Amino acid sequence: MVSNLDLSSYLPRVVDDEIDALVAGGASAIAIEGAKAVGKSATAAQRVTTTFLLEQPATREVLQADPARILTGGSALIDEWQHLPATWDTVRRAVDAGAAPGQFFLTGSASALDPGTHSGAGRILKVRMRPMSLAERGITMPTVSLGALLGGERPTIGGDTRLGLTDYVDEIVASGFPALRGLSDRVRRAQLRGYVERVIDRDFPEWGRQVRNPAALHRWLVAYAAATSTCAAYDVIRDASSAGEGDKPAKSTTQPYRDTLERLYLLDPLPGWSPSRNHIRELANAPKHHLVDPALAASLLGLGAGALLDGQDGAVVIPRAGSPLGALFESLVALSVRVYAQGCEATTSHFRTHRGEHEVDLVVERDDGKVLAIEVKLSATVDDSDVRHLRWLGERLGDDLLDAVIVTTGSHAYRRADGVAVVPAALLGP
Repeated sequence: MVSNLDLSSYLPRVVDDEIDALVAGGASAIAIEGAKAVGKSATAAQRVTTTFLLEQPATREVLQADPARILTGGSALIDEWQHLPATWDTVRRAVDAGAAPGQFFLTGSASALDPGTHSGAGRILKVRMRPMSLAERGITMPTVSLGALLGGERPTIGGDTRLGLTDYVDEIVASGFPALRGLSDRVRRAQLRGYVERVIDRDFPEWGRQVRNPAALHRWLVAYAAATSTCAAYDVIRDASSAGEGDKPAKSTTQPYRDTLERLYLLDPLPGWSPSRNHIRELANAPKHHLVDPALAASLLGLGAGALLDGQDGAVVIPRAGSPLGALFESLVALSVRVYAQGCEATTSHFRTHRGEHEVDLVVERDDGKVLAIEVKLSATVDDSDVRHLRWLGERLGDDLLDAVIVTTGSHAYRRADGVAVVPAALLGP
């Protein structure tokens, strides 16, 4: 039972270079992980001669009877392998037996392994894949490289774009899921709603989580979407999801929601930065809340492009500074930066002191502990007040701060007199 995918409209992804480098380095098996519809299957299928789609019952039945059928002698993709965990162990054993570089690709839309499945550590390398970044969407040609900013040489900053606020709002609602980008607005909205419904109705039961009250889970997701780009406590999200109800859901109910949604990669929280060199005390470690795609957050809140531009709040109000549009724009930038940073073998987090006196939206850290600090501003202009947190952090990090950037909705990329780079979101690339 071998199946093929239509790859005629494939758009190159940043993760392609990472995967190719791993194969060139001798990796025999690579597991590409991420939420459904981010493009894992198409990316893997570019590199194989045979594809097994395990969401198809007939394919699953055949491989369940004979898992060794994936040992074709050529390169193979086992798509959504978690539907038949025995295939993971078959690949692991093949790697032990001397499989060729790039012989196996596995894709999965959930991180939880079957308890009886070997982790594959040292044999099957894992690569995270997210929805399309702004650079991958092809809306304009980036002129500023995040990799160069991480180089520490303070590169020259330049470039211009005609894109403005309305274009970024369009990108927020357009989604980074490749299959949704060519659809009409109405069909795309329906697909985004259906995506969430599938998670609740099908994916939760598949992973052993029976949802007794699907409406309550949906309300929790709406409240989480309203908390996008904030560090709101989970109790606040729970209370917002049950406003007007006498009995609040217990933590024992909402905690499994969150755990399962993270395992399904629907939630993509941004961790708080914990500097390895311990320069700063009193750091807050609470994550910033993000859904895997800001389009899902906008959909859950019932906010289209017009509503976002009009400053509407959406279905649930969570205490926060700024508008929902500002939060979703930050989430769009965070998605893009995380994609680029992964390609540079760097990690991404956010910085905030306990009482919130100082915070930086994104901190990209190299393996030597040196960092790139990025602020996100829903504006075309930047003034001195916008760089105060970057300056404060720079004074404490000294040479460990590689560069400082403010990402905007403006038209021009340049360096300020104080050295801070100002970069329109569409001009920032890998």
